[in-house]
Amino acid sequence: MANYIHVPPGSPDVPRVELTVLESCYREGAMRLLRELRPDWKTEEVTTQLFTDGITNKLIGCYIGEAMDDVVLVRIYGNKTELLVDRDEELKSFRVLQAHGCAPKLYCTFNNGLCYEFMQGAALDPEHVCNPTIYRLIARQLAKIHAIHAHNGWIPKSNLWYKMKKYFALIPRELPDKATHDRFIRDVPSPQVLEQEMAWMKSILSSLGSPVVLCHNDLLCKNIIYNESKGDLQFIDYEYSGYNYQAYDIGNHFNEFAGVNEVDYSLYPGRALQLRWLRAYLEAFKEYKGFTADVSENEVELLYVQVNQFALASHFFWGLWALIQAKYSKIDFDFLGYAIVRLNQYFKIKPEVMALALPE
Repeated sequence: MANYIHVPPGSPDVPRVELTVLESCYREGAMRLLRELRPDWKTEEVTTQLFTDGITNKLIGCYIGEAMDDVVLVRIYGNKTELLVDRDEELKSFRVLQAHGCAPKLYCTFNNGLCYEFMQGAALDPEHVCNPTIYRLIARQLAKIHAIHAHNGWIPKSNLWYKMKKYFALIPRELPDKATHDRFIRDVPSPQVLEQEMAWMKSILSSLGSPVVLCHNDLLCKNIIYNESKGDLQFIDYEYSGYNYQAYDIGNHFNEFAGVNEVDYSLYPGRALQLRWLRAYLEAFKEYKGFTADVSENEVELLYVQVNQFALASHFFWGLWALIQAKYSKIDFDFLGYAIVRLNQYFKIKPEVMALALPE
């Protein structure tokens, strides 16, 4: 399988609780899970806090007291997200990352979600990710994940084109509300155009020579938790993790500098910031791989071109994703508008980034 992920021997088993948690009465479901995970907690003393940053799932924090030194996160999968996410692969990715010190503790899974450890710190915003102290930590953490060895020397293949093709097959041909459907027909390129672009991308980007590594694949700002007092950070949410092109993961993160709720592509990092970021990344990546940390200008320039061209695939992927969400998601978010923004940006930057030449 292209997306084969091997959980290391000795990794702790993850208990499964046969329970479906209804979004409409999530506290009751959370309490039933806590009876398994924290049997000494008294129900009447448990505080449940709903986190609202996510646009895919519902996330509930459960804790006792004011200190929040032990918080159990309960994540309920969004409606029809099984169309978009391979939950078995997500669980394997979570366990692999946990085994390498790159993820919080995973407490259990249940029928429509999972429970895991709360990471102390603050979720980042776009203004944080261009801070040199923070972006160097992000680059280093991403390099650590990318350097995780595949099992027994197995040569992984990217599942990007497989997933993109799958998403393309799921995009709606119509939307139920007339005004929304009219906007969909007016502002979204035809399926024929999208299919042509997919074929073109696969042909061109696959030949750029970007290594295939274990990737996060969804490194938006809110998926980065920064603990200022400890001077470190962690990535969360591994729903889209899997083997992919190194340059895609970085390009996807750079696209997320623009934010999600009010997208502003003027925040996309300029060349100077990118070169500093990429040098920090390559130094860390070589260190984790056991090579000399010397990084040449040529290596940085090569990665710069690869990253900015793979940023096209990121826009396209999330554009398709948002079209599917526009049909199925029950979350209050303008998914159609988001799809239009991402696909428009794809076509806008395509001439500019494809004019970049790989170094000799």
